[in-house]
Amino acid sequence: MSLFEIPFPAGLPVGAGWVEPGTTVTVRFPYDGAEVAQVPVGDAALARAALDEAVAVADRMAALPSHARRAALLGARDALAARRAEFERLLVLETGKPLVDCRVEVARTLVTLETAAEEVVRLHGETVPLDLLPSGEGLIGFWTRRPIGVVVGIAGFNYPLLLATHKIAPSIAAGCPVVCKPAPQTPLATLWLVHLLREAGAGAGLPAEAVQVVTGGVEVGETLVGDRRLGAVSFTGSAAVGHTIARAAAPTKVLLELGSNAALVVAADADLDAAADAVVRGGYYASGQACISVQRVLVEEPVAERFLALLADRVPKIEVGDPRSESTRVAALIDTRSTERVRGWVADALETGARLVAGGSCEGGVLRPTVLADVRDGLAVWDEEIFGPVVCVRTVPDVDSALDLVNRSRYGLHASVYTSSLKTAFAAIERLNVGGVVVNEVPGFRADNMPYGGVKDSGIGREGPRFAVEELTVTRMAIIRPV
Repeated sequence: MSLFEIPFPAGLPVGAGWVEPGTTVTVRFPYDGAEVAQVPVGDAALARAALDEAVAVADRMAALPSHARRAALLGARDALAARRAEFERLLVLETGKPLVDCRVEVARTLVTLETAAEEVVRLHGETVPLDLLPSGEGLIGFWTRRPIGVVVGIAGFNYPLLLATHKIAPSIAAGCPVVCKPAPQTPLATLWLVHLLREAGAGAGLPAEAVQVVTGGVEVGETLVGDRRLGAVSFTGSAAVGHTIARAAAPTKVLLELGSNAALVVAADADLDAAADAVVRGGYYASGQACISVQRVLVEEPVAERFLALLADRVPKIEVGDPRSESTRVAALIDTRSTERVRGWVADALETGARLVAGGSCEGGVLRPTVLADVRDGLAVWDEEIFGPVVCVRTVPDVDSALDLVNRSRYGLHASVYTSSLKTAFAAIERLNVGGVVVNEVPGFRADNMPYGGVKDSGIGREGPRFAVEELTVTRMAIIRPV
């Protein structure tokens, strides 16, 4: 018997209705493998059909009045809020994330829908003085923002509801039809969200074809991103896949929110208890499956051993187990392949001289929160994104060395520094080559209305409704000579 009864129409929301592809796949609860639900699987033909429908409705979407786009988004927010507890339960079942993290995801989704609705009223332009040269005398100039066209949004498995919303809501706010492809492991919350958005949008005049979902694997993704009729592709996921998408989509505009190995610097003048609490809070939320969770910790030498002792005391107390429990903070990863990969990276580090400070074991398929010390460069657990409940700690002689080491990475999404010195804080803000610098808080802090994104292999472009709407619109200049 399935753990979740699907409360939306059968099939996939393609075109004006829901299409049943004929093939289904089982979504399983990562904690114990139980069946959550059967979900339809799309294919390349269905992806092309969705794109055809999106292209056909693009002009209608662009002409949709502001009040209609705003009403659709606010209606979806209200519908989601009314089913908040049900969405939280669904997210636990399909992602395996602890309940506490799924509650945060739903809360952030509500904020994102509301903030996107607010951005509709801020879509405006400016006048431009054209008479800087004599040839411009007498001309009137102004620019407006116009929808970029059809958007393809591809979301990751770790925050499926929130990530899909960051693709869909700004697209609707900008006046763009959007086709969303959720991760194969976690399609249910996205399908339900789109159902609610279509219902809310119907009364506001939003065409159903404006928001579509096609599930499936690589062939679906390739079909979607390779279509030359697109205005933009927005992707959240691994760097390797992001690079492939960018090449396949060229010259279409691509927005990439990719991975990282977020660093936290602990200066000698920091509040060490607060910094240790931050590592516990920021390293293991979502079972470590977050692109800005703490992975690398760099501690100034005078306080390094004391700081490790604080972690050694705190980390074993983190509750591990069934994600449905109110007290669980770390649960199973999305699948056994991910678990075995993380275990292998930890084993490689230990074999090459790293020191195990806490954790390191796997109980009932769940990795215990792990702390490694003295991890060297060149190991995946330090250089790459681990996406699991593992934190690596290294000692550095001073803050300057720490900042240099943070930058010595192919990633650059978020980083943080714990210090009581404004000089150190501003040095970090100035020198760290990342998309966001956080002082005396975890690098995983993200308000959904702020610009969010990275540099280097962590991506290109920015999310956050205001900034995503800017990315999904183009300026149109008007030049008028009155007669």
